[in-house]
Amino acid sequence: MESEYIKYIKVTPKSYGNYSSNNYGVNALMFTDVNDIEYYFSYKTLVAFNHKSLWGNGGLVIRKNIWGTTTGKHLNWIDDDKSKRVDTETFFEKLDQLKSNLIINVPTL
Repeated sequence: MESEYIKYIKVTPKSYGNYSSNNYGVNALMFTDVNDIEYYFSYKTLVAFNHKSLWGNGGLVIRKNIWGTTTGKHLNWIDDDKSKRVDTETFFEKLDQLKSNLIINVPTL
């Protein structure tokens, strides 16, 4: 399920978090797509997304940590309030709901 979203994200990456070296920053990347959805990755795993049209939490949807301490650190950099975190199934349901309500304007060549 996750890979089907990743292949449609056409964006420019930037690092988030507080790494002491840029060498590690590639493991904590945030991308913004043409619909202004921000996608947060820990390594190659989509762990959060944010869009101004979303309900509560300032638009942020963030997954519970099922991976380990490094991804946990990345999740805390995104938002350290663990009460906002949702399970994987809910995460992708919310992403589906968001994507179904957005219109992507693609220029015609």
